[in-house]
Amino acid sequence: HVQLVESGGGLVQAGGSLRLSCAASGGTFSTYTMGWFRQAPGKEGEFVAAISWRASSTRYADSVKGRFTISRDNAKNTVYLQMNTLKPEDTANYYCAADRTIITSLRASDYDYWGQGTQVTVSS
Repeated sequence: HVQLVESGGGLVQAGGSLRLSCAASGGTFSTYTMGWFRQAPGKEGEFVAAISWRASSTRYADSVKGRFTISRDNAKNTVYLQMNTLKPEDTANYYCAADRTIITSLRASDYDYWGQGTQVTVSS
């Protein structure tokens, strides 16, 4: 059974940075596509970023392109989300997810395993 545990969330001022981490256990992390999603109160969840199993392919939501960077360290079974130039509209609970296929999907329904989330709050 795959477990994903996010960390690194917190409160930051607009324009600041945070780095989220997601540690995986119980599976073959190096073969999974990994993604980050977020959900703000009262809003639907949305795709943020994804990275292929060898990190050869990354995808980003338009709203975070140029500000967020997804990366992974397969030796540490960890995926990261570096978030720069944060905006109040980035405030949300951020979830990492693992997909057993090789497709770098934007769809939450394609992901098989999910973490519990870490809260990011950006003050104006």
